[in-house]
Amino acid sequence: MLLTPDEIGAAATALSGVMRRTPMVASRVLSERVGADVWIKCENLQRTGSFKPRGAYYRISRLSESQRRRGVVAASAGNHAQGVAWSAARLGITARVYMPVGAALPKVVATRAYGAQVELAGATVDESLTYAKEYADRTGAVLIHPFDHRDIVLGQAGVGVEILEQLPDVTTVVVPLGGGGLLAGVAAAIKPDHPGIRIVGVQARSAAAWPESLRAGHPVAAREMSTMADGIAVALPGEVPFAHIRELVDDVVTVSEESLATALLLMLERAKLLVEPAGAAAVAALMDGALGDVAGQVCVVASGGNIDPLVLSHVTTTGLSAAGRFLTITASVPDRPGGLISLLELLREQGASVVDVVHSRVAEGLSLGEVQVTVSAETRGPDHQVAVRAALSQAGFVR
Repeated sequence: MLLTPDEIGAAATALSGVMRRTPMVASRVLSERVGADVWIKCENLQRTGSFKPRGAYYRISRLSESQRRRGVVAASAGNHAQGVAWSAARLGITARVYMPVGAALPKVVATRAYGAQVELAGATVDESLTYAKEYADRTGAVLIHPFDHRDIVLGQAGVGVEILEQLPDVTTVVVPLGGGGLLAGVAAAIKPDHPGIRIVGVQARSAAAWPESLRAGHPVAAREMSTMADGIAVALPGEVPFAHIRELVDDVVTVSEESLATALLLMLERAKLLVEPAGAAAVAALMDGALGDVAGQVCVVASGGNIDPLVLSHVTTTGLSAAGRFLTITASVPDRPGGLISLLELLREQGASVVDVVHSRVAEGLSLGEVQVTVSAETRGPDHQVAVRAALSQAGFVR
């Protein structure tokens, strides 16, 4: 049974004094790119840095007194972990959270800081969830699933309620998609009374369980799970979200890792918003043209902003490379005084700003009297990179 308007309204009322009403901001750069009015729903500015506390708090707040005394347990790579920890602390309930061994350190630290007991177990969220279920069975603690529960989806539906209030003429809503709780909630809040509004979910292409699941008519585990967007890296869709998404969502599209990095960089530079790769998925789909032609008022949901600074550095470099603004070339130069300088001077003449230089005299394929040099440089875009490469080739540095 799908969520009803009365249930969604009750959840929104219950959360109105607890959750932030996150801003809806216009994006000129995205609007110019796609030829429509694009707005960003900033769930990265929600409590704990993502939309997750909406569902976690509503789920925990509805537990009975006996359930509260037993505490709660959850599994998450970070955002749900923080949402559960914050919500449980606010409600005076003990929380235990299982996180993958490789979870980002800032997310682990933040979860502990919100008051939860953190256990690192399993290589993936799905494996961590197995540990959480075992703990729940052993102790009687209540498992707070990250997406596959009706109350979780009801909590996330508040995002859809706010979108309609803040952008009543919205024509398209684009939402990052992992387990499906956020997309299901947004669709349930919008689609029944506004069937003309297009609802689109976005997955990372290298961790996309939903396209195959929707074709099969039931949740199917993804064949691969390799993406920087850990917030939407879910191998198996939830049953509760699946029922809503199959019925209410118009399209599910996928985006590449390069697109995620480029979108994150654009959000950082042009929108002045810090988002994690998963939070940039909707923007990536819009920039990629994955949605086809769009018109009217388009809302993209920035679902979270919790990103490890080390990951941010890597993703930024990837985004710069994908945008044609960071070039790495390997060249051969004469192993004599002035050999390296001649290469660097050529790059200067071409307007490329050198960032890093590494050289080796023992690289494979070098002739006697040559040095292999790897240079990283800032460039002004794809056309500039073509010109730089052509100049290097003409001068004999690159074969």
